[in-house]
Amino acid sequence: MRNGMHTDRERCVRAVQSKDARFDGWFFTAVLTTRIYCRPSCPAVPPKPENMTFHPSAAACQQAGFRACKRCRPDASPGSPQWNHRADLVARAMRLISDGVVDREGVPSLAARLGYSTRQIERQLLAELGAGPLALARAQRAQTARLLIETTALPMSRIAFAAGFSSIRTFNDTVREVFALAPGDLRARVPRSTGGRPAGPAASPPGALTLRLPFRTPLNPDNLFGHLAATAVPGVEEWRDGAFRRTLRLPYGHGIAALTPRPDHIGCRLTLSDLRDLPVAISRCRRMLDLDADPVAVDEQLRTDPALAPLVDKAPGRRVPRTVDEAEFAVRAVLGQQVSTAAARTHAARLVTAHGEPVGDPEGGLTHLFPEPAALAALDPESLAMPRTRRTTLTTLVRRLADGELRLGADSDWQHTRAQLLDLPGFGPWTADVVAMRALGDPDAFLPTDLGIRRAARALGLPSTPAALTARASAWRPWRAYAVQYLWATDSHPINFLPV
Repeated sequence: MRNGMHTDRERCVRAVQSKDARFDGWFFTAVLTTRIYCRPSCPAVPPKPENMTFHPSAAACQQAGFRACKRCRPDASPGSPQWNHRADLVARAMRLISDGVVDREGVPSLAARLGYSTRQIERQLLAELGAGPLALARAQRAQTARLLIETTALPMSRIAFAAGFSSIRTFNDTVREVFALAPGDLRARVPRSTGGRPAGPAASPPGALTLRLPFRTPLNPDNLFGHLAATAVPGVEEWRDGAFRRTLRLPYGHGIAALTPRPDHIGCRLTLSDLRDLPVAISRCRRMLDLDADPVAVDEQLRTDPALAPLVDKAPGRRVPRTVDEAEFAVRAVLGQQVSTAAARTHAARLVTAHGEPVGDPEGGLTHLFPEPAALAALDPESLAMPRTRRTTLTTLVRRLADGELRLGADSDWQHTRAQLLDLPGFGPWTADVVAMRALGDPDAFLPTDLGIRRAARALGLPSTPAALTARASAWRPWRAYAVQYLWATDSHPINFLPV
């Protein structure tokens, strides 16, 4: 674990001097002589150790009066893996801030969602991250503004409000303070195409933004994109021209994301009905692809088991394929109970056609947003082509989601929510744990009753009964969800292969 790594000065200095990209996002280096802050892998000549100070977040650096390095762009580094593997108050707050809650609803709403007072939230974030929720949200707004300035030809006034700033003056002041350049000067540094626009999105359709989503290496795209493509719901998701595409339901409107695996980044093209949704769309795409994981820490732990070590060595860097909508995934998990992947897709497609919200897609075959729980709560159970017990499971789930009795989101407490799911009729350990793993993001969720897992366990000489396998898997904690991916990958199922 690297929690509080910024306090280990000797280790931080070694990481900076070796330009170790594995630590990007874990801490930030502020240079006292230049008043800039960098990621550990900054290509510039490392400063003298006595001129280095270390901070846990970009927001903390900005609050301390440092500006972002123009070479390594520390504000655009992968997010801290801490928010992926932790479920405490600070981690849940950071996931909500990343999802734009502070910008849309304010700090009091953030605190209310988490069940704490505003003062408690601010105190804990300040103690661990060196910045409160407003400063953390401001740092995210600054990064969104930079992205729009450098990748679009939008007027600065539109960028200011799309990035979440309350006024153009605040936008100008923040950009100058964080990047040491005025917005116009920041755009002037970007290479331009012949049309006078920033060169990046020149080939994109009107209204689309082309981005690069960074990640920590290694990243194995096979099971990640293979799983998403093999289980894609027609009309909502598809694999087209080397990219996984899907519709997004967002706070201010809707969007379409096209995600393409590259050796050193994920190509991301977003088409949004409202640009204010940009930071949330990016956050949800990163979360779906598990891009803020720490694959080195995961693989090191799993390699300690002789049965898993060959799997990890053969294809390191597997991620957990997740979701952009937790409630949607829970519905799909129920539809997939005890049926094939193809049957689950058919059931989901019928719900989408009957209850989803239509959207346009000039580039492909996406037609709908996945229906919200409120829309599904009104459906006639007799219209569902599935056993009566599963109908009851589905209708109970969507009713609880629609009336707010059950909340699934970035702020979910994993253990409490898992207990709530197990209280629902028809929800056994497999369904609750697959929701915990792929929707809630619990990196330690485990599926000892899964047939694919038990088959893989037998082939590897591992115990195959659920109780014995769970006991053996205790050595894989807190990364058992990643062990599931390695075990599943021993099968020839399409979920394990990058589509061609």
